[in-house]
Amino acid sequence: MFDCGYDAASIATGASIACDGCCLTVTTVEARDGGGSRFSADVSNETLSCTTLGQWQAGQAVNLERALKMGDEFGGHVVTGHVDAVVGIVERREDGSSVRFAFDMGEDIAPFLAPKGSVTLNGTSLTVNGVSARGFDVNLIPHTLEATSWGEAQAGDGVNLEVDLLARYVARQMETGQGHTGSIDG
Repeated sequence: MFDCGYDAASIATGASIACDGCCLTVTTVEARDGGGSRFSADVSNETLSCTTLGQWQAGQAVNLERALKMGDEFGGHVVTGHVDAVVGIVERREDGSSVRFAFDMGEDIAPFLAPKGSVTLNGTSLTVNGVSARGFDVNLIPHTLEATSWGEAQAGDGVNLEVDLLARYVARQMETGQGHTGSIDG
């Protein structure tokens, strides 16, 4: 069950809500006394196996994001809620008024990350600051730290990572040799 500030009347059964970056389907929703709502979602073994969801505790803050509606402001990059991997925070350090987070990553994720490229971590669209052979880092501004669960994040925490959608498809085309153009013969 998730408690949130969303109006219960605005959430339909079957709606998608990303919870710390995991796209979940709402199965029940009810209004909470005093405003907001509580909703539940079913979770598959696949989702449990490739996300941090199985480690969540009651009362833990998670980032929630509703599905984008056509015509809404688009301020970030395309995020689908399809988690590719769990990565660990290896360092959290102050960097001026911001906080820099360093992450480990496996070889399978490395081809999808580039400096100044996009990555989604716990459902938050972020800019990759640097990439090394073994990891990458991002820098979070005070607003992001206050408006999301990132203010509580510490070294040792696992984080849901979704690679950039464009990077995913470019890599797939390169892998299959389909990076050329053609025409449809009707």
